[in-house]
Amino acid sequence: MALFNKDQIMEIIPHRDPFLLIDEILEMEPGKRVVAMKYTKEDDFWFKGHFPGYPVVPGVLMLEMMAQSGAAAMLFLPENKGKIGFFGGVREAKFRRQVVPGDDLRLEVEIIKVKGPVGIGKGLATVNGEKAVSAEISFALK
Repeated sequence: MALFNKDQIMEIIPHRDPFLLIDEILEMEPGKRVVAMKYTKEDDFWFKGHFPGYPVVPGVLMLEMMAQSGAAAMLFLPENKGKIGFFGGVREAKFRRQVVPGDDLRLEVEIIKVKGPVGIGKGLATVNGEKAVSAEISFALK
C-alpha cells in the first residue's frame, strides 16, 4: 500500500509529467531512506524511440527515477520544503538487467552522506527482486 500517491509526490518534489518518473512512495524515513515504485507501461514516452520493436527503459531514466526518489526523501524535510534537488554526479552505476514495458521497478535510496546542501545517496532498482540498476548518486539542494 502506498504511503504517497503521484499527486502527493507532486506536493514534495517539483517534477511534473511527462518527467515525473515515480508513481508511488511505499516507505520513507525523511532525510534517510525511501522506497518508491515506477510502474512501466507500453505507452511511456520513451518506449516509442528506445527502441522501436524492442522497447527498453533507458538506463539514464532509471538513474533519474532513483534521483527523484532520493529527492523526495530530502525534500520532505521541513527545512528543505520548496527547494529543488539537482543531480551532482553518478558513480559506480551498474546496469544488470533490461527493464521493459510492464515491469514494476522498485527504487530504494539510502542517503549516506549530507553536508550542507550537498549529499550522496546509494540507490538500487529491482524488478521482482532482481537487480536492475545500482549506483551512488550525488545531489545539491537549491
